[in-house]
This record gives sequence, structure tokens and C-alpha cells, in this order.
Amino acid sequence: MIENLGSWVFLSDEQSEPSKHKEAKSQSPGRLMVPSLFLSNLTVLIPGLITSLFLVDIARSFEVPVGVAGQITTASSAVAVIVALLTSVLSVRFRHKQLIIIGLLLVSVSALGCYFAQNLTAMLFVYSMSGFGLAIVQPMSGAMIGEYLPVEKRGTAMGWIIAGAASAYLVGSPVASFLGDWHLTFLVFVLPISLLSLFFTLMVLPSYQIKDQVSSEVKNYLQGLREIIGNRSALACLLGNLLCTASWMAILTYSVSFYRQRFLVPTSFASIILTVGALTYISGSLVGGRFINRFGRKFLTIPSVLMLGISVIIFMFIPNLWLSLALSYLGCFSSGMRLTAGNSLALEQVPGFKAPMMSINSAALNTGMVIGNSFGGLVILLYRSYEAMGLLLGAMGIVGFGVFLFLTIDPTSQKK
Repeated sequence: MIENLGSWVFLSDEQSEPSKHKEAKSQSPGRLMVPSLFLSNLTVLIPGLITSLFLVDIARSFEVPVGVAGQITTASSAVAVIVALLTSVLSVRFRHKQLIIIGLLLVSVSALGCYFAQNLTAMLFVYSMSGFGLAIVQPMSGAMIGEYLPVEKRGTAMGWIIAGAASAYLVGSPVASFLGDWHLTFLVFVLPISLLSLFFTLMVLPSYQIKDQVSSEVKNYLQGLREIIGNRSALACLLGNLLCTASWMAILTYSVSFYRQRFLVPTSFASIILTVGALTYISGSLVGGRFINRFGRKFLTIPSVLMLGISVIIFMFIPNLWLSLALSYLGCFSSGMRLTAGNSLALEQVPGFKAPMMSINSAALNTGMVIGNSFGGLVILLYRSYEAMGLLLGAMGIVGFGVFLFLTIDPTSQKK
């Protein structure tokens, strides 16, 4: 299946490649580039799956409240913000493949460290290393899509990359549930798959770098940063993605704990919840990628953001488990579509500086994770109310809807 994905994304370079990529024909990145990025993005999201599924158990292990244990992901996201900004600088000096290798190595070290962690402080430190990997691998994957693929194929490829990230939950939930212990899951699942992904990265991803015409003329990183900061639509994309990610944390980080504590569902059923959520998220990302060229990046982003915000506000107020799950799955589908469309929109904002833009976008996404996780955990600690947390984070999604609607433009639509 994955090999077919790679061949489908790279269908006939002769038919669709624009003139600025003709130079790369003699150095084709290969049909397995996108599948390799798919696997890399799957790998860096598995630590987040483990903390989501076992958050209650992690809290018990370290004898702290769930809201405090949730700050493990907050610390990781905070580190990821700094690393993503650093990556925006490194991306103009080092090959994207080299940076992805470093990111996957850090995830491997983090997995080993989490297995041996004996207290919350140690867990905060070693788990944060997975945030390093996430902040490097995700933006460099987007940058490689922007660099090696023509614009009409980027949206579809972006959908598959985001589907790869969501597949961490699809594949990891049953495995983690079977293992039944978060320490063991890091050792026998995260560590091997991160090493496998590292192997494919070394073997498959191209080492050479294609430079866009604009990039070859403007090599000054500070000038690229000025272009991003001076572009109102680019800044709006960053802010909108930040707010929507903060809203999404209500489902991603706290929904399983909500169902386990409010409806007393067992861990085995919680893993099924995550698996179905991952399937709906993947469906949303692939549907978004499929229809981007037909409807436009901004057009798809706006309704998906609105549906996400509404779902987050409502699903924790529903007293019926199945209706609540249905609304949370609507939020998963919407978030998958939103991330595909929103990231694709951000990728096209500053054509000459795709890697820095995607790195800064990654920093915005991780800042959203920090805000969503920290504010969500704080509300739960202070008010002991998941409903209040859903209201707050859902409102952020609604604000994000307004940002995308009124402040962004789609450069690819304007070119048509």
C-alpha cells in the first residue's frame, strides 16, 4: 500500500512537472520519498499517543493529578517551539535529510529514556526530547514536499504526510493496549519503529537539495524572515494554525481521560476510541488533500476550522457516551482536513522560503499545543470541569475560524 502511495504521488513527471523543476528530472527523488516521510511522521507522533492513552496511568505512577501529568506534553511542546524556530535557521544551512535524521535519533533516545524514567522530573526531561524530533521532522517533511513536488501535487502529498502522523494512533493504539504498560510501550514499540524509520530515511530520502529560483537569488535568512513577518496573510496562517491546534488539544490530549473518568471506560475500550478517532482524522486529511486543487486551500480550511471549534465546545457536555463520541469524531475529521488545508496554505505563502516558513509554522503549531495543554490542564485543576476546558479551547477554534476567514489569502488561487 505504501509503495503504491509513493508511485501514485510521483505519477509521470513528464506530464505535470513545471519548468522550474525540469532540472531535477535527472535526479528524481524516487517513488518512495513520500512513503518514507509518511513513516517518519508516524514515528514522531507515537509518544503523544502514549501520553494520551496512558495519561491517567502516568499520573498514578508518579502520584500526581491528571492535570499535572498532562504538563509532560506541555513541556515537550514548549521545547518543540524553540527547536522549530532553530530549525528555521538550520534549514537554510543544512540538508533537510540531515535534519530529519537528527530528529529521529532524538525520538529513539527519548523512547529509551522514558522506559527508565523513575520520577516526573526525569520523565519531563526525556519525553521533551521527542518534542525535539517532532519539531524537526514535521516541518522538514513539509519543506521536502514543497521543494520536490509541483504545486498541483503538494496538497495530496501533504494529506498523506498528515495521515502518516495520525496513523500513529491507528497503529499504536491496539499495540499499546495489548502491551498494557506505558513504560514497556516506549521500549518495545517506540524504540524499534523509530530505528526502522531512521533506516528508511537513510536509504530512501534524497541527499541533494533543489533550490527554487527565488531561493537561489535570496539566500539571506533574515531577509526571508522579514518577508514572512511582512506578509499579513502568512502571519494570519501562523496565528490561525496556533489557535486551531490549541482547540484540538481538548480532543487529542484530554478526551480519553474524559471518557475514562466520566464514563468509566476501560483502557482497552479507550484504545478503540483512539483507533476510530485516528481513522476519522486520516479520512479528513486525505479528503482535504484530494479536494485542495478543486476547491482551494483557504476554502477547505475555513469550514473545517469552524466544525472543529463547535465540536470541541459541545462534545464534553453530552451525557450520552455514543453521541459524545460522534461529536468528538466530527472534530477529528475536521482537524485532519484543517491541518492538511492549513499547512498547505502556509506552505505557499512565501515561495522562496518554504523551509523557514514551515519551521515557523511548526513553532506556531507547537505553541498551540502548549497553550491548549497548559490552559486545559489548568482549568481541570482549578474547576475540576472538562466542560469548562472544552468551552475555553473550543472558543479558540472559533477565533481561529475568524482569522482564516478575514485575514488570509490563497496565493495558488490568485494565480489561476
